[in-house]
Amino acid sequence: MGSHPLEKFAGIAEGAAREAGQFIRAELGQVRAEHVREKEKNSLVSYVDIETEKMLAEALRPLLPEAGFLTEENTQTLHTGSDYCWIIDPLDGTTNFLKGIPVFSVSVALAFRLEPIIGVVYDIMQEEAFTAWLDGGAHLNGRRISVSDVGHLDDAIVATGFPYKAGYRPQLSEIFTEVLHHSRGIRRLGSAALDLAYTAAGRFDAYYETRLNAWDIAAGILLVREAGGRASNFLNAGEGILRAHHVVATNGLVHDEMLRLVSRAPLDD
Repeated sequence: MGSHPLEKFAGIAEGAAREAGQFIRAELGQVRAEHVREKEKNSLVSYVDIETEKMLAEALRPLLPEAGFLTEENTQTLHTGSDYCWIIDPLDGTTNFLKGIPVFSVSVALAFRLEPIIGVVYDIMQEEAFTAWLDGGAHLNGRRISVSDVGHLDDAIVATGFPYKAGYRPQLSEIFTEVLHHSRGIRRLGSAALDLAYTAAGRFDAYYETRLNAWDIAAGILLVREAGGRASNFLNAGEGILRAHHVVATNGLVHDEMLRLVSRAPLDD
């Protein structure tokens, strides 16, 4: 990255995520039905998502003027001429936010050739900032974190999520049943970014999901890796994971067991 220090940039990105989180928190309970639209079935967006995305881009753009942006709400133009790209999900868990369920986050990543090198996930209601930079470890509010030491899937707590498109659900339901049978339990938070952050912190031992976008997982993937875990797609490829739309992230010890269970998932884009 040349003269741009990753740790410094990660700290600034964390500050931007915290500021964005304050805005989101202030809007909790203020969004009316007429402020919400459906992007696709069950996928909602409000002015909060859009304004937060603009706020984050404004804060991050001066750090690396040549960097492009890949954002969920498309408020920024994706420049393809740079190897660097900010990947932003301004409000991961929009449905939770709109329903007043206090589980939603801000996710910011910087990628180099679509490999994450900075990752920040801010758990808004818990005021927890999960931050990582390449080869710098993973941190929670400044304290170093690491993945769990659970060695067998039978003892693992596994997180997952479900796609909006109903056509994928029968096969995924079979996999869900298999994971439920072979693990200690399953959790569904409704925020992929937090699923990954919690895996990095050892709260979850594994996480899997399909039908995802880069902004859902870019920051969290780096958190897991820098916390000592493994993150790959369902085919066990770690490179180019942001193009895959599916992810398995674990403490590393149960990764192969998880891969065996998810191998039958529908992966067509």
